[in-house]
Parts: sequence; C-alpha cells; structure tokens
Amino acid sequence: MLNLIMEAEDLVARLEHETLLVIDLSSPQNYLSGHIPGAQHLSFQALMAGTPPAPGKLPDLDQLTRVFRGIGLRPELPVVACDDEGGGWAGRFLWTLEVIGHRNFSYLNGGMRAWRGAGLPLATEKPQITPSEIDLSIDTAAIMDARQIQAQLGNPDFLVWDARSPQEYRGERVLAMKGGHIPGAINCEWTQLMDPQRDLRIRADARAFLAKLGIDQNHTIVTHCQSHHRSGFTWLVGKSLGLDIRAYPGSWSEWGNLPDTPVET
Repeated sequence: MLNLIMEAEDLVARLEHETLLVIDLSSPQNYLSGHIPGAQHLSFQALMAGTPPAPGKLPDLDQLTRVFRGIGLRPELPVVACDDEGGGWAGRFLWTLEVIGHRNFSYLNGGMRAWRGAGLPLATEKPQITPSEIDLSIDTAAIMDARQIQAQLGNPDFLVWDARSPQEYRGERVLAMKGGHIPGAINCEWTQLMDPQRDLRIRADARAFLAKLGIDQNHTIVTHCQSHHRSGFTWLVGKSLGLDIRAYPGSWSEWGNLPDTPVET
C-alpha cells in the first residue's frame, strides 16, 4: 500500500521499479506543456455529474465505470494523483477512488508545482493507455448527503468543515438562492492548508492549525465547499491526519438551493 501523501522524490524512486497509475488533473494546457513521464491526463469534469443545481454530485455508476475503465484502473494498481493547483482536483479524484473502494492511492504533495520546483523530468507525449474491464460499486461510507447532515446538526460529536472563502461563509458572496453557512460549521478555507513557501505542499503544522479551530480527532467531520472541488483537498488533508472525515458532494450548490435547509450568517 502507498502512503497517502507522497513526496516528489519518493515518486521518482518508485517509478523506477514499480508500475503505478499516475493521474494528472492539471489544466490541459499545463499537462501538455510538461507532465510526469507516463502520467495520464484526466479532466475534472469526468468526476462530477454536472447537473444543476448541484453539479458536484457523483456521476452515476455507468459514467464512473466508463471513466475508470478508460484510464485503465485495475484492482491491483496503486494510483498516484496530482494537479497544478495545490490538491483540489487530485483530492476529489482520490475521494472518488475511496467511494469505489479502491484505496491503494497517494497524493503527490504539492502536485506539479512541487514536481517542477524540484527540477524533475517532464514529458510532453501522451502515454499509451490500455483500458480495463473493472467493475465498480459505490461505498457510501465516505459520503454524506443533506438529509444525513441535518440529522446530525446539534450533535456535539459532529462538525461541518466549510472549505469556502470567508465571504461565502458569512453570506457576503452568494452563489445559491441562500447565502451563509450550515449552522455550527467551522470555516477553514482550503488554501489555508497549503504552504506557498513549499510549492503548495500541505502545511507541516496542519494538525495543530486545524485543532486550534476545533477540527480534530474528537469529531466526526463532513467537509464541503460549493461543488466538492475545494473540499476535495480538505477531505484529503483530514484523511491524511487520520480524522474521521467524509464529504458532502452536493455542497453549498445543493444546500443553498434546498427550501428546507437551515442557514446561518
């Protein structure tokens, strides 16, 4: 099994003697300008249903099966994910792997920013892909929906980690019918967990930083943003710290548009 967080130098060493499925969720332009040798590009749109008002929800099983067969996923293959933005789309991809029960995966810490910063080899040619015949099923243990969250509100052992900006959290920037946040949610914007001095790697003091906010191992946590993109990264950080964390893929685009969901500002 891979470590959940992998440094660029470790990945170089592993690629010399192991078969890994490396998935790059960078922009198409950045991928084509230079990527990890052998890495496949995957568009983030493949990971989302794309249906208003909650485009961030999971695609149906048929679409997921097409996506993962198309990249050649097989049960025995370890997977490493990266992107060019600090971990949002890579985290969303790894969360999707968790949902389909493929748990031998790793995040390239800092993604392509770290890889390029270390001066490591880049390729521009696309790899040959051998599609697989993998069969998938959905494990809902990593998912919470609006109904489940509402049922837990007021439970002192449960908390919501809102990965959006403070302006969205306070209801000053409204991207749905309702603005504000889920009652009791703790706001920690996703970028606060990235270290800009270390090529957007996860900040070394992430555990202590989150604990000061009240996000710790004493709670069952669900994280969200607007469409479960930014919260792909916060889910990843929480999982890497051993927190009991799930994700709400409907996120604020659903919660803020449902007629009966409570909101605080």
